[in-house]
Amino acid sequence: MIYDTVESFGAVLTRGAPILGLDLGTKTIGLALSDVMLSIATPQKTVRRTKFMADAAAVLEFAVSRGVTGLVLGLPVNMDASEGPRAQSTRAFARNLTKITELPITYWDERLSTVAAERALLEADTSRKRRAEVIDHVAAAFILQGVLDRLHYIRAAQ
Repeated sequence: MIYDTVESFGAVLTRGAPILGLDLGTKTIGLALSDVMLSIATPQKTVRRTKFMADAAAVLEFAVSRGVTGLVLGLPVNMDASEGPRAQSTRAFARNLTKITELPITYWDERLSTVAAERALLEADTSRKRRAEVIDHVAAAFILQGVLDRLHYIRAAQ
């Protein structure tokens, strides 16, 4: 099921299990994993995209192997908050995923996540070649960390 808000998504998560963040690109999917306390997002790996079923199988195989309880997809909205073709493609990916998994899914506005990831890698003096290899799963970690911070804020306010 797709949840429109992080609040409703957080309400259905299994306690003590991680969640998986995805940065869906046209050629790759970056994956980041939270800890079981839902505090910290860690970049994991990048999956090369081919066809939906192969992409979904790779993502879900990773999710199952890590005991993931939910999926967060970065939603690439435009700077003016409108949604273009990439956002529509992400929504279609999520809809198709719901046909093959019971895991709850939500979106997170990924504006500037790749920029933030690039900046962090530059500050770490990462070579251009290495940045190209890791940028997608580092961006996925920025996306996932946004959701984790929001969930922490929600729980603290209760």
